[in-house]
Amino acid sequence: MYVAVKGGERAIENAHAWLAEERRGDTDVAELDIQQIREQLSLAVNRVMAEGSLHDPDLAALAIKQARGDLIEAIFLIRAYRTTLPRFGTTKPVETAEMACDRRISATFKDVPGGQVLGPTFDYTHRLLDFKLAAEGEPVTAEQRDADPAPVPHVTEFLNRESLIEEAPRDDTPPPDLTREPLELPAARALRLQALSRADEGFTLSMAYSTQRGYARNHAFVGELRVGTVPVEMEIPELGFAVEIGEITLTECETVNQFKGSRTEPPQFTRGYGLVFGHSERKAISMALVDRALRWEELGEDNSGAPAQDAEFVLYHADNIQASGFLEHIKLPHYVDFQSELELVRKMRREANAQTREAAE
Repeated sequence: MYVAVKGGERAIENAHAWLAEERRGDTDVAELDIQQIREQLSLAVNRVMAEGSLHDPDLAALAIKQARGDLIEAIFLIRAYRTTLPRFGTTKPVETAEMACDRRISATFKDVPGGQVLGPTFDYTHRLLDFKLAAEGEPVTAEQRDADPAPVPHVTEFLNRESLIEEAPRDDTPPPDLTREPLELPAARALRLQALSRADEGFTLSMAYSTQRGYARNHAFVGELRVGTVPVEMEIPELGFAVEIGEITLTECETVNQFKGSRTEPPQFTRGYGLVFGHSERKAISMALVDRALRWEELGEDNSGAPAQDAEFVLYHADNIQASGFLEHIKLPHYVDFQSELELVRKMRREANAQTREAAE
């Protein structure tokens, strides 16, 4: 047994060495550095930060490099590192109304104070490979942007003035910390949003798409989608007031949904909400659609049986680290389990063959 263990250790060490060679690739090609990944693969970095629950572009870029571009593996690395960090305190809730927007659009109103700001987006690009990117040379310089764009109001506030949209539900009860405590059901909306914010983008997208195809009563408009930076403040007990400790980039989406009313609520529009680290539009919109689908009970709607309305199904399957861990563990040795299954199948076949022979006689 000791020899088998030592042999396994050597095999694992060799696998690690081979992995390092594969990660590096052709040594005649210049090695990627962390700054290049952070600046030129920023959307991948943003996803790793969002689903890893840690806002640090340098560490996210390092994780992507270490994981050879496997974003789920990079997210796993970030979450594992996050558990080693001490917590000094909590910051105040960020005010997204004060966001300095790089991008801000609305699909519900054409003319809004602050204007429609297209910003950096793939929405209007032709999906054709740009071979100029493969050529060496200096990049094209973009037009100079405002150094400090002014904050703009939320679009949904215009509907709120006429009481045409529900008041933004507010619950000041601190939700459980999903990074430190396991998910428990039933989950309040704040906890659901926390889970969706760090949920796998692909899963969240699929759930959101299902609501649009009819598997939930969820005909939504993008009331507003905004991307920009917000200041982060922290109360300092020794000072007696809050100080700004930095700023982070966020993507926020508010959807406006039809609502026919219920026994207690008049006909009005309702809200779906998404907030994600970094520039992550697809994730924020998906999150808002799923959030609205999960609100069926509090709004007095019927449950159509759609997957996106099932909080247990959505929340327990949305986490890509839990999902990949459970999925990939079947790669590990299951020799004893399989041998018992194999012997059972052989026994059942012997019994079935014996019964067949008896019936033939």
